Amino acid sequence: MSEPAREPRSAPADLLPWARELLGARSVPPGASLAVVAGDASNRRYFRLSGAGVSYILAQAPPTTEKNEAFVSVRAMLARAGLRVPRLYGADLDRGYLALEDLGDRLLLRELGADNADACYAQACTDLRLLAAVDVSSLDWPRYDRTLLTEELDRFPQWFAGALLDYAMDSAERLLVRELSDALVGDALEQPRVLVHRDFHSRNLMPQADGSLGVIDFQDAVVGPVTYDLVSLLRDCYVRWPAQRVRDWALRHRDGLVEDGLLPAVDDECFLRWFDWMGLQRHIKVLGTFARLYLRDGKPEYLQDLPLVLRYVRETLQQYAGREPVFAHFDDWFEGRLRPRIEAQDWSATT
Repeated sequence: MSEPAREPRSAPADLLPWARELLGARSVPPGASLAVVAGDASNRRYFRLSGAGVSYILAQAPPTTEKNEAFVSVRAMLARAGLRVPRLYGADLDRGYLALEDLGDRLLLRELGADNADACYAQACTDLRLLAAVDVSSLDWPRYDRTLLTEELDRFPQWFAGALLDYAMDSAERLLVRELSDALVGDALEQPRVLVHRDFHSRNLMPQADGSLGVIDFQDAVVGPVTYDLVSLLRDCYVRWPAQRVRDWALRHRDGLVEDGLLPAVDDECFLRWFDWMGLQRHIKVLGTFARLYLRDGKPEYLQDLPLVLRYVRETLQQYAGREPVFAHFDDWFEGRLRPRIEAQDWSATT
């Protein structure tokens, strides 16, 4: 489903026999073998089962830590909505084994360029409108509520400032962080609610031969703010586009939602504020999340993505500092107290 893993790890001994029994001898010929493919930020591991012209993806997702039931449920929900998600051939939820369609190795990130970005993002936004069309009014599904939004932001002082930068905040600084958090969460909760993928970006979108975009890594889906997936896509933590181009894409998507009857009419200023502030919430969260992936989970590759995330944070803070005192105060504190520590880090060369 994606690029080869840096450090191959062997599959559980019973994974291949399980797949043979599930899929049948015709589907899994005697010479079929398993090869490791890259996973994601979770504890899931993926293996490609291939041979004699057949190919499947087998996932080992520990049931004690991974949302396997949610994966199965969300996959079915997205498929019904018309999104291109991998087919599920079978699952053993007790062992955390999944047999999935192999969507290949192409990632949108590798294929994006200045000449095709308009078309690629138009296609991705079409999928976002399919998500927005899911009726969530009676959907019994987790919500992006104040508790979850705040927990995500709390990763920043704990993991980024505290653990990664070794900076101990005093009570006034903790209050400042809380005031910004409250402002961002309050703005997010004002937005219309849709089904939110939560990681809808170029590493989780896979171009297919038929022209569709395969969608993966959807097990954390919630009902939440209408701009969340849009800002994940357009202010991607792994690729950056000029601000005016992003603005145009965002408003074009707004127009599509309104035309489809999925969003009440909302003016440019309001929608772009939702978009910008939602992005700031996401990127402050990501600073903490990427620091945690490095420090707790032993995944140093995420450090190389911190400079772009920091750039997004600084730009949004400075954009609204003249209108929002809490943004100005947080920006002053961030630049004065954290910036020197950031610049001392090996990964900060491009910040």
